[in-house]
Amino acid sequence: MNKKSILIFGLGFLQKSLIARCKVKGLYTIGIDPCDDAVCKDDVDVFEVVGGQDYEKTLEVAKRYDVAGVITTATDKPLVMMARVAEALHLPFYSVKTAQWSTDKYQMKQRFMLGGVPFAKGKLAKTIDDVSDFVFPVIVKPRDNSGSRGVKLCCDKQELQECINEALEFSHLDTVLVEEFIEGQEYSIESIHFDGKSKVIQFTEKKTTDFPYNVELGHMQPARLSDEMKDEIREIIEKIAKALNFNNCGSHTELKIGSRGITVIETSPRFGGDFITSTLVPLSTGLNIDDLLIEISIGNKLSDKDLQPVKNRCSGVVFFNLPEGKIEKIGNLDELKTIKGLHFYYFGLKEGDKVKKIKNSLDRYGDAVFVSDTRDELEKEIEKFNKIIENQIVIK
Repeated sequence: MNKKSILIFGLGFLQKSLIARCKVKGLYTIGIDPCDDAVCKDDVDVFEVVGGQDYEKTLEVAKRYDVAGVITTATDKPLVMMARVAEALHLPFYSVKTAQWSTDKYQMKQRFMLGGVPFAKGKLAKTIDDVSDFVFPVIVKPRDNSGSRGVKLCCDKQELQECINEALEFSHLDTVLVEEFIEGQEYSIESIHFDGKSKVIQFTEKKTTDFPYNVELGHMQPARLSDEMKDEIREIIEKIAKALNFNNCGSHTELKIGSRGITVIETSPRFGGDFITSTLVPLSTGLNIDDLLIEISIGNKLSDKDLQPVKNRCSGVVFFNLPEGKIEKIGNLDELKTIKGLHFYYFGLKEGDKVKKIKNSLDRYGDAVFVSDTRDELEKEIEKFNKIIENQIVIK
């Protein structure tokens, strides 16, 4: 086989664009997933069913196909396994320690403290007695999960144990993280790390559901931030990269900006989901950030030119957020195609389906991506979208 091969961890929908870019680059794609009916199993050249904790079989697959790199996107679950395989085969990646710190939100906070990163303070808890000194409201979350699963705002001591128990259901650990509540607008920062350097590629502004759940309902790029604020964020990303030893990876950092300035909520040495890096970044900057990660993963060097944006546009994604109830009628959604900046949309419900409250990202049932020349145009297009949805979908 003349082609270089690459091992892709996870074959869910979030990996679809990454797989496609690997093929565009002429790589032989080997995909592994614990599920034999993985969404993207037919998109790769070779599909292997491998348990998420099966290190020996994962390593055997990597050796059998003589992989030049290991890669994933938008998921934290395989990061420790990837680091172990990369270490065994001397492939470009970050250390096992970095993977462990990054997939345990409590260990992450300890590294933030050592690195001088401004962060939301948190404490481990199994019962309410473990956090009796905390001031309400607080955020309760699993230490080892993502996608807002098990994350909830808790306003008083009476509901705290219930929130802890709920978060434990989404965790493999016996304690959860109780975190101070930070006021402010939410953002995510999409970055790349290589040769000991860190480069911010894009600043993303978030919209989320109302509390007690805090699920992402939209993202816009570039975020409306001053040049001074962007420079301050870049300095914080540098500190994060040093504290967690990020290298040979992308990163997705979530933070808030409020009365106390910038506060980092969490980070991960992988790209974000929700179309942020796969779709919004290419639309707004002209850079395919998946391509940059692929090059790093197979040991190629990036130049300064590779990291220079070639477009200056605005992009956004919104997720359908209908009232709870039953869908009585779906009208003419083709009317959405009249919106100039609509890039694509998807709606996964039909007449007769129940619309449930969105409590985590897996509960979402539709999305739409937009691109425009200005932020004002983008917001007008999204407003048109919301009006059409309101008029064409009847909920009882």
